[in-house]
Amino acid sequence: MPPPNDAGAAVEEEERRLWEEATRLGVLSRELQESASALISSTWNEEQGLRQRALALDSDLKRVQSAARRSAADTKAVEKINEELYRARCLIKEGDMASILPNKDHGRFLKMFLGPVNVLATRKEVRLKVKEEYNKYRDRTAFLFLLFPSILLILRSRIWDGCMPALPVQLYQAWLLYLYISLALRENILRVNGSDIRPWWIYHHYCAMLMALVSLTWEIKGQPDCTNKQKGVQLFLVWAIMQGVAMHLQNRYQRQRLYTRIALGKAKRMDVVCGETAGVEGQLWLLCPILFTLQAFEAYVGLLLLRTAVVGVISEWQARMRDSLRDLASRDGCGEFCEHGANPDGEIEIQS
Repeated sequence: MPPPNDAGAAVEEEERRLWEEATRLGVLSRELQESASALISSTWNEEQGLRQRALALDSDLKRVQSAARRSAADTKAVEKINEELYRARCLIKEGDMASILPNKDHGRFLKMFLGPVNVLATRKEVRLKVKEEYNKYRDRTAFLFLLFPSILLILRSRIWDGCMPALPVQLYQAWLLYLYISLALRENILRVNGSDIRPWWIYHHYCAMLMALVSLTWEIKGQPDCTNKQKGVQLFLVWAIMQGVAMHLQNRYQRQRLYTRIALGKAKRMDVVCGETAGVEGQLWLLCPILFTLQAFEAYVGLLLLRTAVVGVISEWQARMRDSLRDLASRDGCGEFCEHGANPDGEIEIQS
């Protein structure tokens, strides 16, 4: 056992060594903080200069595009000029410069759910990841949109003897509310990060949110005469199945169109709406009749639901209001093809 004096000296030596190490680390942390502050200050100054140059370039692009539109030059020459201007704008809006441009207004919807936070991704790969996750989410939810009402209708006929309990239906309606809120949130975030999502596409999800909220207040009645009392619920589930089919078809078609436009250099990787039509005529011959048939069926189901709500057993205000909102929300497959029907050249808008 070491003498007491030796033990005390060892403890003091250990304390001194630890203090010197802590002091050294403190000095290093302060030096690192000063270096980081200097770097951030220098980066901010350089970023301000780049931002001013990018804004000036964007203004020049708009000026030249406006001049080309008013020009009496040959149509093909104007198209080439516009294509070159579009590529230049893509570099500004989609490239690394996009992270230093002034932020788009986040809108009331994002502020209501997230508060005054900045959802702009500074790195391009992060923005593309947001877009990729949005597309995957649409694919997954389109499958669930078709699966859930199908299961409810199968259970109704085989297990529940034509009378659905309230809880499963209300759980499905709660999922619809979650679905439309999450879609609207993701789409608003995409818009802030450079996606050219058309306003009507987001607004129709707001209508769908209200539809799902109203549906949650609709009483699911049981026996006696359950079949007639639940006629409106049954029609709504049939409509949901058809809407799920339409969503599957559109997601597949629109994704292919977006890839084609990116390959042709006519779309940004963050774009979600476009109007190019090369190489899609064969697909449209298949897709248009199917979608118009689905929309006609949805209109038929909507009329039956409205009649059931007005003159049938079910006369609550929720049924009538939900039917009106459902018609607005059904633009999930109609908006772009309505424009296609009015354009003999086959131009459509693609929401991807």
